[in-house]
Amino acid sequence: MSSSAPDRHDDLPGPSAAARPGLLPRLGAEAFGSLFITVAGLGVPLFSIPQSSPLPAALAAGLAVTAAMLAVGHVSGGHFNPAITLGHLLAGRIRAGAAAAYAVAQLAGALVGGLVLFAVLRTLPGIADSRTAFDTVTAGFGEHSIIQAPVAAVLLLEVLGAAIIVGVFLGAAARGRAGTAVAPVAVGLTFAALLQLGQAVGNLPFNPARAAASAVFSSGWAMEQFWVFLVAPLAGAAIAGLLVRIFTGSPAPAASAAAAEQPAAAGMDDAGSAGVPAAGSEPGARARQGSAERTTGEGAAGRGDGAAARPEPVNEAQEFFDGKRS
Repeated sequence: MSSSAPDRHDDLPGPSAAARPGLLPRLGAEAFGSLFITVAGLGVPLFSIPQSSPLPAALAAGLAVTAAMLAVGHVSGGHFNPAITLGHLLAGRIRAGAAAAYAVAQLAGALVGGLVLFAVLRTLPGIADSRTAFDTVTAGFGEHSIIQAPVAAVLLLEVLGAAIIVGVFLGAAARGRAGTAVAPVAVGLTFAALLQLGQAVGNLPFNPARAAASAVFSSGWAMEQFWVFLVAPLAGAAIAGLLVRIFTGSPAPAASAAAAEQPAAAGMDDAGSAGVPAAGSEPGARARQGSAERTTGEGAAGRGDGAAARPEPVNEAQEFFDGKRS
């Protein structure tokens, strides 16, 4: 009998398999995290003055990633980025259907976040054109890059940055890591460092969902250049996911399901205790019977020796009145 492959969304410490959330709660967590990251990543530079801002926009975005992963990462795994989800898929840690649903939820959350920011801009009397204001935080290359970076440079940086982020995520969120904050802190700091570099080149987000949210509400040129910020991070994520799968030997979801259907390994009894012969095994039964007999005999002998060697209790008050103690 075959079963569907297990969805290994729980790279971050979270509930056991028996208490694993369903797909809908996980999609809600992904949408919320993507919305939070988009609002922080676009809103801070959009509504702050760089010269007087107490918190750099890149650091704010990195802190938002950490906070979102700590808040709902135990529910969905804390991807919040289609590139990270693709990396998990190619590393064999999530099923294709769930990965596609994750990407849709992440895109929806990012678009809602961008819509909220765009609506706020529309209410500000000092901003005549909200789309032009969004242009200042939208990813771009050529004349729309701060340093006039060509498309080749932007492509290379997006591929490299996404590969680093996915590699850090997959490594920090590996099973057996001590502490529940390892992955959120590592991924958040990595995002902050790379976003600082990306802003200097052309507001590179290393996140297709966030790039889409900013492009939709910007001028027409943003959608024309959007393909770069969709293809490049996905390519970097694919490289990182495949490398992790090759070097760590992470099993594919189908292989994990097949392994789960295998009968209990030899030497496992009905209670699932490893290293103990099965109850129906004659050598194991004889060994346990002999061990029990030896334990019983040694226990009885120990009790007999203890009874023979144990001294009679001393009544100090009686000895005092009999004159044995002064």
